[in-house]
Amino acid sequence: MKVVLGLGNPGKEYEQTRHNVGWWLLDHLADVWRLEGWRKDGDARVLDGVVGAQRVRLVKPQTYMNLSGAALRPYLRKPGWQASKDLLVVVDEVALPLGAFRLRAEGSAGGHNGLKSVQGALGGSTLYPRLRIGIRPADEQRRIGDLADFVLAPFGKIERAEVLELMPRLTRAVETWLDEGILVAMNKHNGQP
Repeated sequence: MKVVLGLGNPGKEYEQTRHNVGWWLLDHLADVWRLEGWRKDGDARVLDGVVGAQRVRLVKPQTYMNLSGAALRPYLRKPGWQASKDLLVVVDEVALPLGAFRLRAEGSAGGHNGLKSVQGALGGSTLYPRLRIGIRPADEQRRIGDLADFVLAPFGKIERAEVLELMPRLTRAVETWLDEGILVAMNKHNGQP
């Protein structure tokens, strides 16, 4: 089973925040793939389905960002399941401008508490694919200020529209990962205008 782990924070007050774009993509995937029936499963809400020939589970941790890795416990016990090929973590990325995204096969947490938690759950391994969605303002003159305040603030109307406009491209990137793996997905989708 392929697991798409969207990072975010539970609670109505966080739904529209920059930190929750991972959940936005999971909701979009569920809609496009016509999956229904989110349910509680341990430390997460999950939704199962089949996309093409792949069994897929969408996972939204319910532990807040800095403890997101706890949602991976059940998968780490499954025989044959490997984070390097069966997991895709979807995360907000302040180092990328709004409207940009990058797939990576591995790498450091880059200061992101959610990725630090995932890495901790994987025994320190950085060998897991991730889809980083840019949230930095496109206007270079705009100051971010306190990073925690910035990521926990909602997008403005224009920024929100730009993120939603990106969803079809993000969906294609996830579907390529499902069908052909992270390296092909990176080659096809990274750097696309």
